[in-house]
Amino acid sequence: MWRPERAVTGPFPVEERDVPSLNRLFADAFTDRYRRDGLVGVRVPYLNEQIWRYAIADSAGGAMVWRDESDRTVAFNIAHRSGTEGWMGPLCVRPDRQLGGLGREIVLAAADWLKEQGVTTLGLETMPRTVDNIGFYSRLGFLPGHLTLTMTTDTGRRGQRWAGPVRALGALPGGEAAGTRRDMARLLGELQPGVDFAREVDLTLQDGLGDVVLLERDSGLAAFALCHAVPLAEGSARDEVRALKIVASDLPALMDLLAAAAEWSQRQGVRRLAVRCQTVYADTYAALIEHGWRVRWSDLRMTMAGYPERTPASGGIVWSNWEI
Repeated sequence: MWRPERAVTGPFPVEERDVPSLNRLFADAFTDRYRRDGLVGVRVPYLNEQIWRYAIADSAGGAMVWRDESDRTVAFNIAHRSGTEGWMGPLCVRPDRQLGGLGREIVLAAADWLKEQGVTTLGLETMPRTVDNIGFYSRLGFLPGHLTLTMTTDTGRRGQRWAGPVRALGALPGGEAAGTRRDMARLLGELQPGVDFAREVDLTLQDGLGDVVLLERDSGLAAFALCHAVPLAEGSARDEVRALKIVASDLPALMDLLAAAAEWSQRQGVRRLAVRCQTVYADTYAALIEHGWRVRWSDLRMTMAGYPERTPASGGIVWSNWEI
C-alpha cells in the first residue's frame, strides 16, 4: 500500500503564535503517557498561556519546535539556561510520531544547544514510574540521580504563621530593589558559583506572575524565594503559589523563608504553597516532613554524563525547578 512521506522539519524557534499548538500537543502527549502508565482516567489540562509565554521567554533562544509535512506541530523541546545550569522541559513528541527516532532528535538538539551556551550542569526530570522514559534518556547519556518532590503546606495552618514583616522584591523602591538584586546575586554566587536566576526574576516581575520573597538577618540577605502565584492550568482558580527558585544560607534560614513565603501567599488570597524539594538535601526534606509538609508529586532528576548537578559545599540550599 502506498504511504505518503512522513517528513519532519526543524528545529525552528518557538514563537508566541505557536502557543496554542504547543498547548494541544502537551495535553495530548502527556495524557497518552499517563494512559500507558495505567492512569486511564487522567486528562492533562491545557497550561495557562502566561506560563507558556514565561517559559518561551525564559528559554532565551532555547525553545525549539518541529513540524510535519502539513506544517503542524509534531514535537517541541524548551531548553533553559540559568548561567551554568541548563535543563530541558517540557518536551514531547506527538503520539502518532513516537518510536520513530524523533524523540532522540529533539533531546540531543536541546543538549547540543545547552552545551554551546557553556553549561556545566545539563539535566531534565521525568516520572520515576515511567521506566521506558528512564531507559530512553539513559541511552542518550543521562544518568538517574535523586528525586525532586513537590511538597505543599496550607498557608493558614496554625503553628506555622510568620510573625515578622514580609518583604518582597517587587514592593521595594528602585534604589533599594537594585541593591537587593545585587545581594541576591552575591548570595547565589557564594552557594552555587556560575548559576544566575536574574532572567527568571525579571520575567516574573515584568509579567506580573509573582514576586521574590526575601529573608534578611542582621548580617544581610539570608534567603530568597522566587514565587509564582498565577494558576498553572488554563481557566483554573488561583489556589497555589509555586516557589520555583529557593536560595538559603542554611536550614534555619530556609524554614524562616518558607514561613514568610506562606504568609505572603496567604496575603495573595492563596491557600497553598508548593516547593520543589530536591531530596539530595536529606536534612531539609526531613525538616519539612517534621513541620507538616506533604508530598504531592515526585520526579526523577537525571543529568547528562559529564554535566552533573552540584550542591553547595557550605551547607547552604539551592533549589531550582527543572519544569515550568
